[in-house]
Amino acid sequence: MKMDDMVLISVDDHLIEPPNMFDRHTPAKFKGQMPRVVQGEQGEDMWLIGEMPVPNIALNAVAGRRPEEYGFEPTGFAQLRKGTYDVDARIGDMNVNGQLAGLNFPSFVGVGGQTLEKVKDRELGLAIVRAWNDWHIDEWCGAHPGRFIPVGIVSNWDPVAAAEEVRRIAKKGCYAISFPPNPCLTGLPSLHNPVWDPLWKACSDTGVVICLHIADASNAVPSIESPVDVMIANMPVSLYATATDLTFSPILRKFPDIRFALSEGGVGWIPHFLERIDYVHERHVWTNQDFGGMKPSELFLKHVYTCFIDDKVGIKVRHDAGLSKMTWECDYPHSDSTWPKAPETLWPSIKDIPDEEIDMITHLNAMKAFQFDPFKHLKKEECTVGALRAQAKDVDLSFTNTEGKGVPPAQHKGPVTFGDVTGQLSKMLDVGAKS
Repeated sequence: MKMDDMVLISVDDHLIEPPNMFDRHTPAKFKGQMPRVVQGEQGEDMWLIGEMPVPNIALNAVAGRRPEEYGFEPTGFAQLRKGTYDVDARIGDMNVNGQLAGLNFPSFVGVGGQTLEKVKDRELGLAIVRAWNDWHIDEWCGAHPGRFIPVGIVSNWDPVAAAEEVRRIAKKGCYAISFPPNPCLTGLPSLHNPVWDPLWKACSDTGVVICLHIADASNAVPSIESPVDVMIANMPVSLYATATDLTFSPILRKFPDIRFALSEGGVGWIPHFLERIDYVHERHVWTNQDFGGMKPSELFLKHVYTCFIDDKVGIKVRHDAGLSKMTWECDYPHSDSTWPKAPETLWPSIKDIPDEEIDMITHLNAMKAFQFDPFKHLKKEECTVGALRAQAKDVDLSFTNTEGKGVPPAQHKGPVTFGDVTGQLSKMLDVGAKS
């Protein structure tokens, strides 16, 4: 296989919701109450849900910027590359990257829908969940069949309603939801609580995969004075704790057909994790964990998908990490992303492994996990890196003009600390609160 022969499906990208997304998806009862985009006092764009501002519309959506201008804003649509919020432009950005398809996580509603937990009117919150899902499935994914894996959100505050929504969107062809990796962080019950059973059963019954995307960096940063590099480096392995919590919870044993995905977590650490949980189970019998004769590692490998952007160690240990569950991600439009040179970044890591294993990692495992078949819509020979890039000759890759807005790290003298970043975000939130 040559690099241009790869078929790339990313299981972790992100979209920025466009201001008009609710125009066709507002129930008559909630006309005038659905989220809308407004401008703040300093010209920043923000979503408003009722009277609740959501100031940061596009956290770290920096695709198209010069690397020295990366940061945790932008603060307005004018600072964004069009492919972040316009589906037709996104196809161009995917083509120039040689990427066939992607699963696009949400932004302003929270990567796992956490923002909507704050909506006091629960009926309105549920209407927003349904409207977001319908827009995402029908308009974003529906605009270009075979190019997007749909992913839904659910009412995290109501597991029964969440289960109903899972069954509804599964009938629409959506076989993934995004869910918080640690619901306790927003005051919800833990993964160990049976209150979630209706949701798990619905996912198990329909084959819907629960994506646990990294969403919290609090356990990845030792101090406010730590360089922000520490947080960025540690965020993927923050899912180590999630993986352990999930494996030792009752979920995987109680629902034998359920499947999860650790989104943006990498794979190089998985063999150590598997060895450790088996050692704990064998050594610490006094904890009374019953895996029914299975090892914890076997249970994990049966139920959980993993993914990586570029993980040379992970490729080396792929058989120990669970090759049949390994998938690839691009993470567009975030600063970790390898766009628009994902093939050139990935190829050196995988070029020496068997072709059938390359296919598993780059697209076959993702297709199986999410019941997604792009070849129903597109000829396979049109889906390779080389074929897609041949369609992208007119895609503009010049740098985005940020118009001097934001506080890029280049303005700092010395390393940027976690405190610098949180301070910048706090100012944005404060502006939103005042507006």
